Amino acid sequence: MTIGLNFRFFLICRFFISKLLQLKLFAIIAMMGEYIIYLRGKIAAYLCDNRLLVKIVPAALGMMPTAKKESPYAGASEMLRVNEEDISEEFLKELFEAMYPELPEPKKKKK
Repeated sequence: MTIGLNFRFFLICRFFISKLLQLKLFAIIAMMGEYIIYLRGKIAAYLCDNRLLVKIVPAALGMMPTAKKESPYAGASEMLRVNEEDISEEFLKELFEAMYPELPEPKKKKK
C-alpha cells in the first residue's frame, strides 16, 4: 500500500507539531478550517489545504531557495510552501529554529 504525499505530509506535520506542543514552543489556532502556527507567540506558518506555508524570512529563503511562493487564502501575503517530498522532522525543527529570530514581533493590541 502506498501512502500519498498529502497524507504522508499530514502525518509528519501532525507528529512534529504534537512534539513541539509538548515542549510548549508552539500554539496552533484553528481559523476557518485552516491552522495558524505560532512559535513562541510569533506567527510562523499556516497549515492549510494540505500545504505547510511558512513566513518569508531570510532563513527560510536560505534553507528553501527553490520554494514556491503561495498565499494561504485570497488576499493574504505570500508565504513559502514547504516541499512535501523533502519534509522531515529534522528539517522542520531546523527551519523553525532558524526562522524564529527573524519572525516579526506580534502587533500590539489596541486598548
